[in-house]
Amino acid sequence: MTPSIRHRVLAEWRGLPSTPPPDHRAQRLDGVLEKLMKKLGLSERVREEEIVRAWSDTVGEWIARHSSPSRLRQGVLHVQVLQPTVHYELDRSKAEILRKLRERFGAKVIREVRFRVG
Repeated sequence: MTPSIRHRVLAEWRGLPSTPPPDHRAQRLDGVLEKLMKKLGLSERVREEEIVRAWSDTVGEWIARHSSPSRLRQGVLHVQVLQPTVHYELDRSKAEILRKLRERFGAKVIREVRFRVG
């Protein structure tokens, strides 16, 4: 067998492509992970977890025990509140809470805060 035929037969038998893939497809892992997290929506999910951990520092211990951030979607932070009186208190201090959250996470991350009893 000539080397080219031998090479093709072995490649076909092994199930390998006839030509090796180009090396220019190699990418840095941090760039790939960042793109993957963005594509899967995980970067926003990680940000949600950071906000949940910071909630107690932002609103105080007592209110944090009676409310919790439930999700962050397109810059709107949704907060579940256990009692209407806590909802009233949060609504009264909404501007201050929003200011603190924006200082910590940025104005692009949190544009608005919405409270819901339930």
